[in-house]
Amino acid sequence: MGRISYTLPMNLALASLLLALAPAAFPAPVSTGLDMLERSGFAELQGKRVGLITNQTGRDQAGRTTVDVLANAPGVTLAKLFSPEHGFTGMSEEHSVSSTTLLVKGREIPIISLYSGGIKGMRPQPADLKDLDALVFDIQDIGARFYTYLATMGMALEEAAKAEVPFVVLDRPNPITGQVIEGPVLEDLSLRQVTPTAYFAVPVRHGLTAGETALLHNREVNHPALSVVKMLGWKRSMWFDETGLPWTPPSPNMPDLGAATLYPGVACFEAANLSVGRGTPYPFRWIGAPWLKSGEVLKRLKAAKPAGVSFALQAYTPTKSVFAGSRCEGIRMTITDRDKLRPLEVFAHLAAALRDLHPEFAFRWDEAKRMVGTDSFKELYESKAPAAKLIKLFDTGPKAFKSQRRAFLLYR
Repeated sequence: MGRISYTLPMNLALASLLLALAPAAFPAPVSTGLDMLERSGFAELQGKRVGLITNQTGRDQAGRTTVDVLANAPGVTLAKLFSPEHGFTGMSEEHSVSSTTLLVKGREIPIISLYSGGIKGMRPQPADLKDLDALVFDIQDIGARFYTYLATMGMALEEAAKAEVPFVVLDRPNPITGQVIEGPVLEDLSLRQVTPTAYFAVPVRHGLTAGETALLHNREVNHPALSVVKMLGWKRSMWFDETGLPWTPPSPNMPDLGAATLYPGVACFEAANLSVGRGTPYPFRWIGAPWLKSGEVLKRLKAAKPAGVSFALQAYTPTKSVFAGSRCEGIRMTITDRDKLRPLEVFAHLAAALRDLHPEFAFRWDEAKRMVGTDSFKELYESKAPAAKLIKLFDTGPKAFKSQRRAFLLYR
C-alpha cells in the first residue's frame, strides 16, 4: 500500500476574519452535519473507535477536513478511513481504486477503498468493521440517483447493520435543491446487484439529502442504530451557492455547480456513443461527436425552447473519455434560469433530435435502463415518440414519489 501525506490549510484564520468583517457580502451560512457534530462536543461519538467514509468534500465551515476534525476530537478515536469512487482525494478516474494509508498526527491510518472492483468491492467487509464502535459517512453528493456516493452509503449502512455497528450520517446539502424531483423511479431493483448507478427506488433527480436517503433506505435495512446529524439553516429551496459553503469538486468531472445542475439529464448520454464533455472545459454542459450535425440539432433545440437554458454551436477535441483526440462538432449549453431548468427535459429534446437526425447515434440499452430507470423509455424512443411524450414519461415518477418521500424529509 502507498501512503498519503496530509497537512492542514494555513489560511483558515484569514478566511474566517474576512467573513466576520463583511458578512453582507456572503450568503447566509449553512451549518453541515459535521459542524453540528462539533458543536455538540462530538456527543454521538464519545468513547468510540470510529470508521469514517469520506473524501475531499468532507469539510467544516472553517475548511478543516472531517479527518482533521475527528482526529483531533476529544474522546474520539479515528481508527479507519473508507474512500468511495475516485478515491480519498477525489482525483482517480480508474475503475478500481487501491487501498492505502494516511499519515495523521504522526499516526498511520488505513484507507480502505470501497471502489476496489465491481459491486462487491463497494462494501466494507466484516473484518473492516469488527473493531469499530461507529461508522460515519460524510461526503458531498450531487443529487442524481446514478452518482455513486449515496450507493456507497447505502451498502455501508447494510453492512453496518449486519455487523451491529452504529451508523452516523453527517448531513450535507443537496446542491441542486431539495424541491425539484425529475425522472422515472427506478423500477428494477435487481440492478442494485449489478451497478451503483441503479441502487435506490427513487427518481433520477430525487431532491433528497444524504441523511434523508439513508432514512428512506433504512425502511429495507432496518438498522436500529442509524442516526443523522442534521444541518442547521438549510432549506429545500437552496442552491449550493446560497449556503455559504465553499464548492469542493466532488469528482474530476464535476468542477462547479453548473455541471451538477445539468448532470441529471446530460449524464444519461453516458449510456450512448456521445461525448458529454469529459475532457473539455464544459463537462455535462456540452455534448458532441465527430458525426454530429450540430447546426440541425441546434435548430431543433431552438424551436423546442426548453426553459432555463440556451444553446450554441461549439466544437471541441476532448482530451479523454468518448472521442478522446477526435475533433467533435457539438452543442454547448448555458444555464439562463436554473429554477426553471429541467435537465431531463433537455435530455428528452436532445435524445429525440439525435435519433431523428443521426443513424450513427445509439444507446447501449442495458446501461440506459440503469441511468433512466425504466424500460418504457426504450419503448417510446424506438417508436419514434416525440420529445413531449418522453417528457411526459419523465414526469410520472415524481408525482408518485413526492408523497412517498414525505415521511423521510428532515428540512422544509
